[in-house]
Amino acid sequence: MALLPDKPGVYLMKDDKGRIIYVGKAINLKNRVRSYFQSSRNHSGKVLALVAHIADLEYIITASEIEALILECNLIKKHRPKYNISLKDDKTYPYIKVTCEDFPRVYATRKVLKDGARYFGPYTSAGAVHETLRLLKTLFPLRSCRNLAAKRPCLEHHIKRCLAPCAGKVEQETYSDMIKAVTLFLEGRSDAVAKNLKRLMAEAAEKLEFEQAARLRDQLTAVEKIMEKQNIVTGSGDQDAIGLARSAAGICAQVFFIRSGKMVGRDHFILLGGEDETNQNILEAFIKQYYSQAAFIPREILLPLELAEQQLLADWLSSSKGGRVQVETPKRGTKKDLVNMAAGNAATVLEEQAVRLEADVDKTTGAAAELGQYLELPTIPQRIECFDISHIQGSETVASMVVFEDGQPNKNEYRRYKLKTVEGKPDDFKSMQEVVGRRYRDALEKGPIPDLIIIDGGKGQLNAALTLIRAAGLTNVPVVGLAKEFEYIFREGISEPLILPRHSQSLYLVQRIRDEAHRFAITYHRKLRSKRNLVSVLDHIPGIGAKRRKALWDHFGSLAKIKAAEVEALAKVEGMTFPAAEAVYNFFRNKNL
Repeated sequence: MALLPDKPGVYLMKDDKGRIIYVGKAINLKNRVRSYFQSSRNHSGKVLALVAHIADLEYIITASEIEALILECNLIKKHRPKYNISLKDDKTYPYIKVTCEDFPRVYATRKVLKDGARYFGPYTSAGAVHETLRLLKTLFPLRSCRNLAAKRPCLEHHIKRCLAPCAGKVEQETYSDMIKAVTLFLEGRSDAVAKNLKRLMAEAAEKLEFEQAARLRDQLTAVEKIMEKQNIVTGSGDQDAIGLARSAAGICAQVFFIRSGKMVGRDHFILLGGEDETNQNILEAFIKQYYSQAAFIPREILLPLELAEQQLLADWLSSSKGGRVQVETPKRGTKKDLVNMAAGNAATVLEEQAVRLEADVDKTTGAAAELGQYLELPTIPQRIECFDISHIQGSETVASMVVFEDGQPNKNEYRRYKLKTVEGKPDDFKSMQEVVGRRYRDALEKGPIPDLIIIDGGKGQLNAALTLIRAAGLTNVPVVGLAKEFEYIFREGISEPLILPRHSQSLYLVQRIRDEAHRFAITYHRKLRSKRNLVSVLDHIPGIGAKRRKALWDHFGSLAKIKAAEVEALAKVEGMTFPAAEAVYNFFRNKNL
């Protein structure tokens, strides 16, 4: 501790396995790190837990506190430490991308790259992104294809949804004007879009380009309708108003987007790991993580409360934007009303989440408990394993095992089996015996042991499976059979089936488990069948043997992709030669497969 410098920087706390569990910044590293280990301080439960797990400490000295802040943001985003406050799943938020091409495309993406493109977001809802893209497609005839070398326009052009730059039907300058309008629209500057469209429409009319003028008029009408729905909330300028709410359901930050004085949208974000933190710490963590990945930073950010690092955050945001950014905590007036409205909306999100959580409990752990009651099990079946068989007239027989824990699928525990003992005439009884025998042969030693086993099938499959399961030593694990048509449940030693209430959550849970097992088995069966069909087709190509067949499959993954590949791409596959690639290419073209 005494070796820590009296300088600004970032500190990384690690556990006994070398994992980074907390990242922090400080203007004085020695004083900040020492404060964690002072017993005189009234630490929260979270800090006490953090300190108990610290096995190593690393620090990075920076030239200034703002550099430390930037580095802290980057390290938290990279390592996602356990004890830092974090945006829920922030890495998967969707953006709208406007590509950097002669004739740019506009589409949704979840990856932000340094490729010269413009990104708008992040959005918390993929649905909101796709709705915006649908609206853009209605307003502007943007190209969606990747091929700019087509000789003739596609259907999109004929139905007036694309200007067909691929076929040379539009000048680059005209298309660029449209892209400028698109970016203005995505920035929320509908008034600038309308002004620009009026200018272009007047220019087209002067040049007697009446068809172009009519298209611009229709776009202008649509934009003006959108502008009517946008509320003017402040005099002018670009602002983000942030509201914060906390409840037993979690922590939520809501951001209102005001562009050119108009409310153009909003987003909410759930924050994790802040239960023991103050509102100030939560808000600071949110601002750092949100604006470190935001595609646009406004000139003014309105906060619900004062922050100790408010000026530092303003300096950091200004450097990120390349222009002055004010971080303000309004006390009265319209700006204060905006922040209060954002906080109210954040509280509403948490209320809705609490209702959803309650419903989810009914559908998951509650449904498992209800199923246990109907089956008269001694305990709630926390781990349920279900088996299904799939084949076509006995060929490519496969089996699936899906696992539900606390009423929810645990896909990491799923298993699939290519059965070996049954070929030719189908025999579901022997197939089920093989798969449960392979699953539970060493279950007592290796685990885990399920609380309930479901066999997808009636009495016959149940009895066939029971023989092997009991022989493996699982004498106390309940095993039931599920009839395929009506979800009748057959139990060991009971002749009459159990019929669950029609609209009960336990029945819905059983149906979800059965459907998931069936889906998983069918998916595997199709994959094997596709691979077998691929091999049989490639068998007819001269120069393609077993090794090259496998190399082609591993490289392309499907018959359709092999058929569509050009000679150069085929020749790049390991083990392929140019003549062999030509043989594959010509085979599919000549056979017309």
